[in-house]
Order: sequence, then C-alpha cells, then structure tokens
Amino acid sequence: MTDTPADALDLLHRRHSPPSRQLGEPAPDPATLHALLEAAVRVPDHGKLVPFRLIALRGEHKLRFGERLASRAIARNPELSEAKREKERTRYTFAPLVLVVVCRIDTTSSVPPMEQQLSAGCVAYNLLLGAQALGFGAQWLTGWAAYDSEVAALLGLGEHEQVVGFVHIGTLQAEVPDRERPPVDDLLSEWRDPV
Repeated sequence: MTDTPADALDLLHRRHSPPSRQLGEPAPDPATLHALLEAAVRVPDHGKLVPFRLIALRGEHKLRFGERLASRAIARNPELSEAKREKERTRYTFAPLVLVVVCRIDTTSSVPPMEQQLSAGCVAYNLLLGAQALGFGAQWLTGWAAYDSEVAALLGLGEHEQVVGFVHIGTLQAEVPDRERPPVDDLLSEWRDPV
C-alpha cells in the first residue's frame, strides 16, 4: 500500500454537498453512470435483501415532476406563496440528473426495517462519494415530497417502499466553501463496564 492514511481518506475529507442549484451540465455519460451505480450499490445488506432501487429523473420529465409536485404542494397548502410555488416547480430542474433512492422494506424478513433503510441510505451516500470521485457534484435532499403518499404514488412506489432521498448529480458551476465540521473529540466516548 503506497497511500498514507491521510491520502487514503482525502476523498472523505473533501466531501461536501454543493447546492443542487449549482449543479449543471454535463451529467455522467451512460457508461460513467453505469459504473457509478455499480459501485453505489455495494453496501452492507443484512440478509442480501437488496432493499433499494433507483429511479432516474432527467430532461423534460424533471420539469413535469416538479409541476406535479407544485400542484400537490398547493393542494396541501392553498396559501402557499407564489415564490414557494415556483420553488416547487423548479426544484428538480437544476442538476441534469436526479436519482430517487427508494427503500423497499421486505416485511417477511427477520431483518429489522431500520437495517433495510440504512442499507438504502448507504446507496445514497455512495452516490455522493462516487460522484465526487468522478469529478461531479452531488447533493442528497429529501423535503416534504420524500414523505408524501401522493408523491410516492406518482413515483410508482409500492406499499412497502419509501423515498430515502433525491440525489441531484451534475457538474459544479461554482466552487462551494466547506462548512465547519464538529470536533471528533466531542463525539467520541469510551464505554467502560460499570461493574
């Protein structure tokens, strides 16, 4: 092994989420996207259930999806301001590719649902890391649409499926400053047997 530990962890140290508004063309080409997806689905998967799938939103279909979500947002809140209505309409139009990461819970399995959700969440995170490693930017978003039953129906989700996130992928249009991270020493404790 030639990399030092610092070199090996460089990708993780540089990882950040650029705003989806700052992600533009190009998206990964088909071969690059396929390679990214093959890597992204290499996640911990208790019971080999494959409790996840992906839905791609591209081109004019992203705009149609946003229009449908804006209609749903207005139905949920008729007092929604025009600015917020426009935000809903355009939410998925900035990045050239949006991947919807879907968790599909196997209710017949003894594997707890939370473990299945975490497996799907790892797919979303791997998409962020993989996109960055390939020179793209990616942002994982949820928002109200990830939890709305009518949006789930619009996406064709089954009874035991749920959106884990919308991963927006594209090329960075501007440099994004990193945010301050919590000190690890404030997060790590040591368990000791009290006996």
